[in-house]
Amino acid sequence: MRGTPSLSPAAGACVVPIQVRSAEEGDLPAILAITNDAIVNTTAVWSLTPATLETRRAWLEERRLKGYPVLVADDGNGALGFASFGDFRPWEGYRHSVENSIYIDAGHRGRGLGRLLLGALLDEATRQGKHVMVAGIEAENTASIHLHAGFGFEETGRLRQVGRKFDRWLDLVFMQRLLDR
Repeated sequence: MRGTPSLSPAAGACVVPIQVRSAEEGDLPAILAITNDAIVNTTAVWSLTPATLETRRAWLEERRLKGYPVLVADDGNGALGFASFGDFRPWEGYRHSVENSIYIDAGHRGRGLGRLLLGALLDEATRQGKHVMVAGIEAENTASIHLHAGFGFEETGRLRQVGRKFDRWLDLVFMQRLLDR
């Protein structure tokens, strides 16, 4: 999976082509750093315990074994963000539905990397014959909600105070997009 779509730079800014590609073993340190920043500093992921290189390696291997993509946005110097999808729920009746995850390095947010990664995930899910892609997003994460809405995702549910982090209750927004329309 390769691509070098153009990002919209400010007038006079230098455009560094971003390649969306499959994650490799060498991307794991960057994926780990991005994951742990999200765990420690944001409500994008509700885990409280930082990941280890071993847990990220096992996660990558599990995704590969199930045929699910792990993609990175790479500027030629390494992964600036990553995305994947996996089982929405573990039972066979949900086999046509997947849930996505997109994480961008804190210093590279707002550059369009999420759009590149989500577009590539949607293409791959469609190629795999999936029917629905779901996103579970913390309700105050308006950037992620707007990103998904821009790709045709619709809010389908809101679960109030189902999570807790940073000494506050968190709401979970579910968004979905039908893929075969």
